[in-house]
Amino acid sequence: MTLSSTDALFAGSIPELYETYLVPLIFEPYALDLARRAQATAPARVLETAAGTGVLTRALAQALPASVELVATDLNPPMLARAAAVGTARPVTWQQADALQLPFGDAAFDLVACQFGVMFFPDKAAAFAEARRVLRPGGALLFNAWDRIEENEFAAVVTGALGLLFPADPPRFMARTPHGYFDRDLIARDLAAGGFGASPEFETVTGRSRAATPMLPAIAYCQGTPLRNEIEARSPDGMAAATQACAQALEKRFGAGPVEGKIQAQVVLVRK
Repeated sequence: MTLSSTDALFAGSIPELYETYLVPLIFEPYALDLARRAQATAPARVLETAAGTGVLTRALAQALPASVELVATDLNPPMLARAAAVGTARPVTWQQADALQLPFGDAAFDLVACQFGVMFFPDKAAAFAEARRVLRPGGALLFNAWDRIEENEFAAVVTGALGLLFPADPPRFMARTPHGYFDRDLIARDLAAGGFGASPEFETVTGRSRAATPMLPAIAYCQGTPLRNEIEARSPDGMAAATQACAQALEKRFGAGPVEGKIQAQVVLVRK
């Protein structure tokens, strides 16, 4: 599925809203899961790509020994700035970097970790090839990607509500990009095209997303992701109405609050 030019645009108020609303809603439990898996690989030097506002970075900083060097990168400076402002339990190197052109030497890291970032890479095989290049022999690439949108209930309800609001041109960001890279065979082919000869290990991890009110996930998705760019392109003054429509759809499905919905992702580990 082809990415839109705005799918990877995390700027303006998005980083703040993303960190405030979306991180606790869906990202924190998966960050803890990935950090636990990273710890099991016993790395000495770790590179994180697509670090966003640093939820995985913070989990890695807590889970890994203080002797482990941690370098966290992201394509979007506003997201890294927000991550650095939140901070970590111990020193981390923050660096702007494109995952398709990593500014690091060959065989420089024991582990490359990426939380919900691979879906945004315009050329997945090229990104995997770069990850493999900077890994030492025996090193690992560890990442996760959201499962299909039907397995992620809040995202599915929001997408459906916006489809009713904009029937002539439904905003499809959530289905197209965050939830558009779940096929295991495709992921395995992309990893092989990136040079990984070993078979990847896959695990489906299911969780629950919880919020005090339906409005919170509505704000999180409509205003704290690049879905915001699609809504504003269709209705420059319609963000409040779109958010309200999504909140009403979430309330209809899950009740007035607290609300709870299924989330599901694929976790992938492959060694060099």
